[in-house]
Amino acid sequence: GTADEAKAMLTKAAAAVKADKAAALAQFAKGEGGFKDRDLYPFCGGPDGNFTAHPTLTGKSLKDLKDKSGKALGEEIYATAKEGAVSEVSYMWPRPGQTDPVQKVSFVTKIGDQTCAVGYYK
Repeated sequence: GTADEAKAMLTKAAAAVKADKAAALAQFAKGEGGFKDRDLYPFCGGPDGNFTAHPTLTGKSLKDLKDKSGKALGEEIYATAKEGAVSEVSYMWPRPGQTDPVQKVSFVTKIGDQTCAVGYYK
């Protein structure tokens, strides 16, 4: 997926969370409702720092997440995400089904108590 596609999906995801948080998070985790497109998917974390929606990491800590180079990407996502704005956080992450990390950029925003993001691979 491209940067534009990732940003568009985050906009759609944010609107879904605003409309019905529980239903939106369930869709993100399952990759339903158009919230999975090749390697693009939204993920969110709650105020406790744990993933509220992710294809494989729901319930695990987002805030403590580090990439293979040791970058504290979870903390950066939480620190960067602001209500009503979209910011970027970049880090190294493997593509789905692979192990070698490549550069990934996530667009991040905050919707109420949810910190949500959609990342694309460079």
